[in-house]
Amino acid sequence: MKTVNRLPEYVLIVDDSDVQRSFIVDQCIALGIPRILQAEDGCDALAQLKASPAIEVIVLDLEMPGMDGVEALHEMARLGLNPAVILASARDSVLLNVVENMGRSLGLHLLGALQKPITQEQLLTSLSRFSAVEPCTERQAAPVPGPRVDEHEIQRALQEKEFVAYFQPKVSLLDGTLTGVEALIRWQHPTHGLLTPDRFIGLIECSRHMAETTLQMLDLALRHCRGWHEAGLPLSCSINVSADTLADTRLAEAIIARVASSGIAPRFVILEITESAIMTDLSTTLGTLARLRLKGFGLSVDDYGTGFSCMLQLSRVPCSELKIDRAFVNGASQKLHLRVLLESALDIARKLDLRVVAEGVESRDDWELLCQLGCTEAQGYFIAKPMPGDALPAWWRANQERLQAMVGIAV
Repeated sequence: MKTVNRLPEYVLIVDDSDVQRSFIVDQCIALGIPRILQAEDGCDALAQLKASPAIEVIVLDLEMPGMDGVEALHEMARLGLNPAVILASARDSVLLNVVENMGRSLGLHLLGALQKPITQEQLLTSLSRFSAVEPCTERQAAPVPGPRVDEHEIQRALQEKEFVAYFQPKVSLLDGTLTGVEALIRWQHPTHGLLTPDRFIGLIECSRHMAETTLQMLDLALRHCRGWHEAGLPLSCSINVSADTLADTRLAEAIIARVASSGIAPRFVILEITESAIMTDLSTTLGTLARLRLKGFGLSVDDYGTGFSCMLQLSRVPCSELKIDRAFVNGASQKLHLRVLLESALDIARKLDLRVVAEGVESRDDWELLCQLGCTEAQGYFIAKPMPGDALPAWWRANQERLQAMVGIAV
């Protein structure tokens, strides 16, 4: 799906303060938005949304007499009103974040949560998300239309080599260089086209095909990695591995053997396992993880921050890298509580002498904050979306100067 860069044309400003409404209206006019309505509270806003279903975005204050912004969100969800929403409040960022999460849980399309006074740059950033394809993680990809697949099709796909690898770049925040990629599975289905993991990965994880799928992805990654190395790009490649799979010692042997025969040094292969999976099944996976680290493989704790680990637990795992979950990265430049959590994760990584990859970097502000906080590497849509392996060298040639310039390197 192609991203379309356009601002909304029909916006409703909801605030009980005439001064605040006029201020935001002036900002919208300056941004070139042609149709702007105003409402004094939630009741007024709902009435206008019902009367004008073409309204695309609502800028909603939280504190208002009568119906406040929180109640208005609930009513919008109940009535099936679906404009995109930008929350606004002078209250602290923690409260704003709570309401933002509530709105998302109601199924509403939230573009941002902004603390007053709202700057034109903040408003533009939020409004720019209106027509963009929503960034999503591999585990939260948008559902793909079409019939569901079954285990029989999974088995056929493995036999016919229908699974393909896409790669998302990881870039150093120290010098802007391309350091590695994460391999992400896709299914080139003969009937339904290219499928994202949300359509099939859960089925694979619950089947007897997880180990074979992992090895096929490893083979694809090694083939592309060898090509990049030969082209002068000595990149590492991260592969997602399930905890159940790592508990199988035969898989560890197969991984070691395939990497050895590929000609790629093990230090260029990073195995990613989720934090929650490690902590749940630590006793059965620890020996396998130790063997792989002894052989020179990298080990990354993925989605860090979403589980319940502490420094003591992490110190028991022979990991070389932490991947901080996008929930703590995206928006941290604007939200104090996220920044505090991000700083804490980076501090733990430094104390344990681990590299850090921040996932979900989707704005320049978040990139600059990570640079300021001393994060090692970044990954996200601001850098690049996942792409076929053959497209990576051309992408790097086109984006090298942009990325290196952002860390102050003269190219």
